[in-house]
Amino acid sequence: MGTLGPFIALIVACIFFSLQSDRFLSLQNFSLILQQVMVVGTIAIGQTLIILTAGIDLSCGMIMALGSIVMTKVAADYGLSAPIAIALGIGATALLGLTNGLLVTKAKLPPFIVTLGMLNIAFAITQLYSGSQTITEIPDGMLWLGNSFRIGETNIVYGVILMLALYLITWLFLRETAPGRHIYAVGNSPEATRLTGISTDKVLLGVYVLAGVFYGLASLLSVARIGAGDPNAGQTENLDAITAVVLGGTSLFGGRGIILGTLVGALIVGVFRNGLTLMGVSSVYQILVTGILVILAVMTDQMSRKGVR
Repeated sequence: MGTLGPFIALIVACIFFSLQSDRFLSLQNFSLILQQVMVVGTIAIGQTLIILTAGIDLSCGMIMALGSIVMTKVAADYGLSAPIAIALGIGATALLGLTNGLLVTKAKLPPFIVTLGMLNIAFAITQLYSGSQTITEIPDGMLWLGNSFRIGETNIVYGVILMLALYLITWLFLRETAPGRHIYAVGNSPEATRLTGISTDKVLLGVYVLAGVFYGLASLLSVARIGAGDPNAGQTENLDAITAVVLGGTSLFGGRGIILGTLVGALIVGVFRNGLTLMGVSSVYQILVTGILVILAVMTDQMSRKGVR
């Protein structure tokens, strides 16, 4: 049920909203939903890796915003090519991920406290570096992922293809490689993992750096989608990403979850927001529904853990 539950919930939600609006089932609308979740969906990959180790990252949204500002501002100020500017932006997010990892592994600080502090640090750096101004003079190469191609009458954005490819690669990594299995092992029992000869600190450090890389890729998708570097972006993406992970069936206690479930969780959030918008429901009630879904998902996780015990 941990695997099928989120998928069943997604199907039920789609059936419900299709009965409420004739426009919901159109392929163009589903393409729009994917566009709307591609940034949060990519952030949620990194968030999933961290939660699998029984950690959490509250700074993911602001790290993403900082990455988008770094890559757009260095391109605008120094005339750097798109690939170099993108590499610098992803390097900045990976560096902040490394900082989080070092504080968790070396200073032995709780991930909640570390990433809460990093959230504020990343926000301040973003505002100071950008001068609280949106960066619009950027190379066309940064906007390519925001372009689309047609399949029949439906426009598909290239950024959506990248997001889906990242999920597939991460699924294979977690399923088929030893480092991927070590992530689950650390989340299940750090002490037992250490006693088998696996360096839990190296696993955790690698997870936080890898998460930072995913946040950097999400930065690029954000720039491509809105056509600018926005210093005010990322202020709700951290909670949206955690919501997607939880709804996707990954346990907040670590060690259990499937990365493809996170994709389903992100789609559940996107479907509810899209469907409620088509029904004319206020955005305040959309947030209310999302909060209820998160609480129900965590309750389900706790009950399933008690059942296993």
